[in-house]
Amino acid sequence: MPDNAEWWRGCAIYQIYPRSFQDTTGDGSGDLRGITNRLGHVASLGVDAVWLSPFFKSPMADMGYDVADYQAVDPMFGTIEDFDAVVAEAHRLGLKVIIDQVLSHSSDRHEWFIESRASRDNPKADWYVWADAKPDGTAPSNWLSVFGGPAWEWDSTRRQYYMHNFLASQPDLNFHNPEVQDALLETVRFWLERGVDGFRLDTVNYYVHDRWLRGNPPLASSVAGTNTETNPYLYQEHLFDKTQPENLAFLQRFRALLDQYDDRAVVGEVGDEGRSLQTLAAYTSDGDKLNMCYTFDLLGPQFSAAHVRGCVEAFETAVSDGWVCWAFSNHDVVRHVTRWTRPGGDPDAVARFSIALLSCLRGSICLYQGEELGLQEAELAFEDLRDPYGIRFWPGFKGRDGCRTPMVWEAAAASAGFSTGKPWLPVPESHRARAADVQNGEGTSVLAAYRAMLAVRKQHPALVRGSIRFLDAEGDGLAFIREGDGERLLCVFNFADEPASWSAPQDIEIVQPIDVGDVGASVHEGDLSLPPLGWVLCRLG
Repeated sequence: MPDNAEWWRGCAIYQIYPRSFQDTTGDGSGDLRGITNRLGHVASLGVDAVWLSPFFKSPMADMGYDVADYQAVDPMFGTIEDFDAVVAEAHRLGLKVIIDQVLSHSSDRHEWFIESRASRDNPKADWYVWADAKPDGTAPSNWLSVFGGPAWEWDSTRRQYYMHNFLASQPDLNFHNPEVQDALLETVRFWLERGVDGFRLDTVNYYVHDRWLRGNPPLASSVAGTNTETNPYLYQEHLFDKTQPENLAFLQRFRALLDQYDDRAVVGEVGDEGRSLQTLAAYTSDGDKLNMCYTFDLLGPQFSAAHVRGCVEAFETAVSDGWVCWAFSNHDVVRHVTRWTRPGGDPDAVARFSIALLSCLRGSICLYQGEELGLQEAELAFEDLRDPYGIRFWPGFKGRDGCRTPMVWEAAAASAGFSTGKPWLPVPESHRARAADVQNGEGTSVLAAYRAMLAVRKQHPALVRGSIRFLDAEGDGLAFIREGDGERLLCVFNFADEPASWSAPQDIEIVQPIDVGDVGASVHEGDLSLPPLGWVLCRLG
């Protein structure tokens, strides 16, 4: 990947969840020194960047997504010098560094909120979203928290409610106040000056709320009585508590700051039920806001050719000049090997198929730690849970801890090489056999498949930045052409559990398959035969 202003376009990003990556102190939690020590593994995959989930000072009510100081490293992760060492080692290895910025809300222990809640007339009184109760004492609106219950918490000192989209200990910042925007941008500048290459903006469409606190209407399915979601948050149409038009102006301010530095980039997380593509289009348009966004479109249970084609084509239609970042797993969802392996199926086959598909899609791509080992979702007992979201909705929803268990580095070591102490989450015994030291050097391993496919992606410009055009395929088949920089590539995938064949249209000349190891497919005079979960990548004339 060339080191230039558009290094982010078509790049491969590896997400590190610091608490679960590598512990060097024996306290059971991963740390920044552990990340530095393991960056060689990340670089060996052939990715271009690392994304670090939050490591800032925090009471850890939401595992670091409740920030108490935007410019300090939490002692559990180490020191600011340890962070500088991560950046230095990453850059030595040719990796960009992207850090998670949680700007929509802070911890209630942040000094800004402590001052804001002290009175109604202090200098930071308007830095958070405060509102009077209705005459009967109830909350100002019907807005709900993603983590359960109302999005409003009563404060006995100010005798007002404050808004929180997530935990009550995560009060929302008031982006209608320019001073808040200024202060947040200065915290971003702090990390730019320390050499970070980019930012992942958590819940980027949650920044701005409706000034008039208008209530959200119910979804049509809720009115009809057909809504079966576990979380009541998903019973509303979220018209007023997020995704407000004023957010675009802040994103322009963010981008203007970023553009003061060379070769920096920003990717936003868009969680916008039913409107994600429209939001993504607005947030990445005109080259003056986000460089790219990612949505949850491919982070769900749907595993079919029609679903993938529908998502990609919908993006290509809706977003004329923006860019997308695709991911199959992250720290918030069930690991995709578990989501997509059918009863009686082969998880390793799903893992190999998935990295081939992800590597061939148009857009940047993001991998989540452990997926290169084919890790499945961990089954945890209730008493082992640390995620407040899972604790709140157990057992209907088991939370996010199952995808956050520690990395497995050495099969025979204590805690599989993650820590010499008791890990903050259990290390599943089933994960040991998939440890990195077992798969290293094994040509048929999932790890080898990841390295091979990421190398192929990097070797072919059409896969990195080329266009995409879908072709018709029968059954559960997916076929498309990637074209760019003088090359045309045909990508064909069989999602089915049975063998399938595909015949190239007469105007398509297959020159030769690209060697990516034994994928079980065969090509003869334009006819492709693919095994279950088989795929093939071919050069076209």
